[in-house]
Amino acid sequence: MKTRSIVLSLLALGLVGSALRAEEGMWTFDNLPTKQIQAKYGWAPDQAWLDHVRLSALRFPGGSGSFVSKDGLVLTNHHVGRSWIQRVSSKEADYVKNGFAAATRERELKVPGLEVMTLMGMENVTEHLAKAVKAGLPEKEAQKARETEIEKLKKAMQEKSGLICEHVNLYQGGEHWIYSYKRHTDVRLVFAPEQQIAFFGGDFDNFTYPRHNLDFSIFRVYENGQPYQPKEFLRWTQGGVKAGDLTFVTGHPGRTNRQDTLAQMIYSRDFAIPARLKSFERRKAALVAYGQTSPEAMRQVNTQIFGIENGIKATTGNWSGLKDVAAMKRIADAEKDLRAKVAKDPKLASVSESWAKIEQATVVAKGLTKESLNVGTANSTLLGYGLGLVRIADEEAKPSEQRLPEFSDANLKTAKARLGVPAPYYQAQEIFLFTKGLEEAAKELGPNHKFVKAMLGGKAPAEVAKAAVEGSKLADPEARKALLAGGKAAIAASTDPMILLARKLDPISRELRKKQEDQVTSVISEHGTRIAKARFAIYGKNTYPDATFTLRLSYGAVAEYKGNGTLIQPFTTFGGLFDRYDAWGGNEAKAHDGSWTLPQRWLDKRSGLSPAMPFNFVHKVDIIGGNSGSPVVDQKGELVGLIFDGNIEMLPGNYFYDEAVNRGVSVDARAITHALDKVYGATALAAELTDK
Repeated sequence: MKTRSIVLSLLALGLVGSALRAEEGMWTFDNLPTKQIQAKYGWAPDQAWLDHVRLSALRFPGGSGSFVSKDGLVLTNHHVGRSWIQRVSSKEADYVKNGFAAATRERELKVPGLEVMTLMGMENVTEHLAKAVKAGLPEKEAQKARETEIEKLKKAMQEKSGLICEHVNLYQGGEHWIYSYKRHTDVRLVFAPEQQIAFFGGDFDNFTYPRHNLDFSIFRVYENGQPYQPKEFLRWTQGGVKAGDLTFVTGHPGRTNRQDTLAQMIYSRDFAIPARLKSFERRKAALVAYGQTSPEAMRQVNTQIFGIENGIKATTGNWSGLKDVAAMKRIADAEKDLRAKVAKDPKLASVSESWAKIEQATVVAKGLTKESLNVGTANSTLLGYGLGLVRIADEEAKPSEQRLPEFSDANLKTAKARLGVPAPYYQAQEIFLFTKGLEEAAKELGPNHKFVKAMLGGKAPAEVAKAAVEGSKLADPEARKALLAGGKAAIAASTDPMILLARKLDPISRELRKKQEDQVTSVISEHGTRIAKARFAIYGKNTYPDATFTLRLSYGAVAEYKGNGTLIQPFTTFGGLFDRYDAWGGNEAKAHDGSWTLPQRWLDKRSGLSPAMPFNFVHKVDIIGGNSGSPVVDQKGELVGLIFDGNIEMLPGNYFYDEAVNRGVSVDARAITHALDKVYGATALAAELTDK
């Protein structure tokens, strides 16, 4: 991507206040800038509107979604649902490639393991924790005291409400909340288009615009065997949107780092991101190599390859922002200004050392980066099961406050349930990928590293992988459930080779985790909190926190932008889809591995489609990974679109925001119903969505 002039996020610069631009921000529902919205657009959401869109929103694993009918229909992206569509596919019925449409509700496919969550309540516990954690404690002790109190709060709130409670850290520790969720565990696949129309243009078009992707899938939530009746759901637009219309995005942006210190950003730029990209490439190479062994092998792994390719492109885009010299200088200057203000305030004197403490922690992190990426389950699903079983047995015997957080009383039931969920399993794939993972770990860490010695015991990776996989029974969910039921005694008596390897791995993994938590995580957490509170004291709290994969609201108008020496139009159309198809030579040419080919049914139905019907659109909304599947709603709270991507110019938005060119890319709601009706003949489904 070419170097460009970047309008930096005022938040990233530490300059918050009335100058913050209206379209910037992934806002929490308790702190929406309604005055700014009212001033610019002449309208702002009230509490009823906010409750409506919040209760209609859903969190998917790794993405977002929403309720879109009174009978529990759920809308998300095809690429968010893809791994779950893969889970109910088979060699005989490849629903990822060929699509799926349930002819009746009885034929909707239950998806094992898929859970979606509705945010029901939010409680600010910042002051409670401030009283529970004594001032002046060393970083490690403060972290432990805070975690202990949080687990007590979560447990008490879960027992009272029956909901799933999660701790949410905002403003780098400046605020702490408990979010309460209703979990939906009976989720069924209703509809998915073919992969080729959902990802038309392939990796070439990914993170670009103009786009022509029908990137959606539809599920349905059931409860007690019947379609779930949500309290709120998004009604489908009757009129759609046009250029200039105000839109809102309600979703779960995964992670931004706009409030990181300069030292943290430099660590990410010079160490963490390059190491992550290297790990992505190694994983992709292993999957591609396995896929090349047969067409069926490629079917098994193509969803994983797709996800990694998406991650590589997104991470590379994030990295480009940190390599922008002018941007980093402005961030450095802003941090210098904030530190100067802190130094002049006697009440904030203790904060002055926090930047140096965080920088020291990043130095430690550098030394742990290689181990962190290579000490693990080495691409083995079965070893992951084994490690989970070993840890549950060990942790369950301890008092809740002494356990690893993921196995506390508030989380233990969920951890156990997930180990019992059936999932597709392919022994040949497991052996191949486990072998590659062990080979890479040995190469990166060296033959004398304790992890390598524990896993291999002097044997070849292929020999270890084959024996462990073929000898293990952990692929069977009933075998895992039996071990869970037997508790610590059953795990201790087990001779399953994956359990034996997990016992060797566990202490090594715990030791590395302890180093990270004691010397890196706790230091950054404690001193990040101190800096956040100092920022509040100096600038106030009229801004938004970094994204944390919790529900946020972003907003802005449908708008063109400058690019490629011209203006990029706000909408694409069905006619544009076929123009791009024709321009690349159609299905006969199969240019660039068929990136711009179309499913045959689209060609058969071409004459019945409206060329001018909107397909995708761009709008001035501040989004990031995790927003995929987020509903786009208008001032009436109706669904007008579905976020599925951002343009390539928004990728540095992990660290700062550029209002001139940052755009969200959405499927137009009208494109979804037009395709359902005219291409797929799913008239009943289209009618349910539009409530006709």
